[in-house]
Amino acid sequence: MHKLKFRLVFAILSVTLLVMASLGLVIGQVYKNIYENHLTDRLMKEAELAAFTIESHSEEAIDEQQLALRMSERLDARVTIIAADGTVLGESATDPEDMDNHADRPEIREVREGKNGTEMRYSDTIGQELLYYAVPYQVDAEQSGYVRLGLATQTIAKLNETIWTILIVSFTVAFIVIGAITYRIANEMIRPIENASEVAIELAEGNFKARTFEGKQDEVGQLTRSMNVLAYNLEQITKRHEAQQERLETLINNMGSGLIFINTRGDISLINQKCHEIFEENTDKWLNQLYHEVFKSKELIKIVQTIFITEKRHREQIQLVTGIDTKHFDIQAAPILSEMGMVKGIVLVLHDITELKKLEQVRKDFVANVSHELKTPVTSIKGFSETLLDGAMADPAYMEKFLTIIHKESERLQSLIQDLLELSKLEQHYFRLNWGRAELTKIVQDAVELLRPKAEAKEIALSLHAASSVEMDGDSERLKQVAINLISNAITYTPNHGEINVSVTQDHQSILFTVSDNGIGIESSELPRIFERFYRVDRARSRNSGGTGLGLAIVKHLVEAHNGKLSVESELGHGTTFTIHFMKDQMIDQEKQ
Repeated sequence: MHKLKFRLVFAILSVTLLVMASLGLVIGQVYKNIYENHLTDRLMKEAELAAFTIESHSEEAIDEQQLALRMSERLDARVTIIAADGTVLGESATDPEDMDNHADRPEIREVREGKNGTEMRYSDTIGQELLYYAVPYQVDAEQSGYVRLGLATQTIAKLNETIWTILIVSFTVAFIVIGAITYRIANEMIRPIENASEVAIELAEGNFKARTFEGKQDEVGQLTRSMNVLAYNLEQITKRHEAQQERLETLINNMGSGLIFINTRGDISLINQKCHEIFEENTDKWLNQLYHEVFKSKELIKIVQTIFITEKRHREQIQLVTGIDTKHFDIQAAPILSEMGMVKGIVLVLHDITELKKLEQVRKDFVANVSHELKTPVTSIKGFSETLLDGAMADPAYMEKFLTIIHKESERLQSLIQDLLELSKLEQHYFRLNWGRAELTKIVQDAVELLRPKAEAKEIALSLHAASSVEMDGDSERLKQVAINLISNAITYTPNHGEINVSVTQDHQSILFTVSDNGIGIESSELPRIFERFYRVDRARSRNSGGTGLGLAIVKHLVEAHNGKLSVESELGHGTTFTIHFMKDQMIDQEKQ
């Protein structure tokens, strides 16, 4: 921008200098011509006067030399009297005899030709440049000649020098003034443009807070104001765009489904964070990579190829193997079309339906298990009641035996239904605990005493190790249900003459409730499933003992309702240990909930 300012000033000053120089030459030449014309006119008049003087002395004997000298003194000029043949008769500057014939002098030739006898040349006699003017004179028919006056041009040179001095000084001052004014005006004009240019550069670099100084109410001022308005609008548009971009990125990265954009070249141009969890690897490396080089699932590759070929929406459920897990996904794929209907890319949305599949499988297993569990007691009740009706009730011994079996199976049926209702109640969203201050030591002692006869029947040593007073926030009845289920399970799966240790310990903030036995144990592969409904480690023993297979599922729900953590350790043939970690104080948190 500085170059523009200096170019502008230089151009204006160059034009100004050229104009002033031309004007100075014209003015100097005009003044010179005017003065030369003035001198020429003077010489003409003085020469005619000299000729008239000579003609007026025609009757007298004239000494031309003396006359030339006198007229030279009076006129302050060189006077030369020349005969018609060019002989010098009188010369004020030197002796006439020393002069050459002047017939060929330019001024004399011009007079003879009827022109103005004017000539300016250097005189060897005088040693300087003279302006000559010659006129004819006529004394009589026999005597005629020419009178020539010569005036030194020093006056013209001095006048010319004076004129040029005045012109140079005047034009120099004018040039300096014009230069200063031009520089100031250019600076005032260029400075807002410089500021606007700097702001434009800042805007181009993304700094939309840049502003320029708003000048006067002229075109440049309108430019700066327009630049500021543009900067403000760009800032607002950028803020809105950034806000929308942030919201879009937040939405894409936090949506519950995987999202993948593939361009027309087959490169992955966008992939959200959910895909990290789905594919269990750093999918950021997939960006700008071909989809068929990074997708390991042939089914997913086939879906993409189908969309590219058909250019239609497609939906399909597939399985993806990630590590040791198999996940189920509902894939919704669609082409991205331009306004002209051309395919610009493909979008893939991966909905994880693994839990839905599991729930569906659990539902199927639940229906099958419930049907199976109900079938056995109902079949027994129906069979023995039919036997009784067929005549067996006539025999008191058979009747008592069959009625005992029917009663036992009905109790088992009642227990199963009761556990199902209990579990269904625990899973409802409106289920709430009766929070209060519960003394866990006493609750566990009551459960142990309640189940001690059952343990003694199998000659199992049931021992309790608990602190004297352990209190926590919770529901006493539900905690007692947890203790009874765990201890009852331990008795069921512990052989005769076994051992069961129950302990309650505490520290400053937490409580540990542990039930450990040396029973049959559980295989490590079965540990993740023991809290499922109707799942039994030893199905035959569980059914024979009257178990429903729902006890641990109920325990799990109740522990989670108390914000506790349930863990299990077991080794096949060496027993099992259930550990529950409770927080002592959580009543306040529950009230907030």
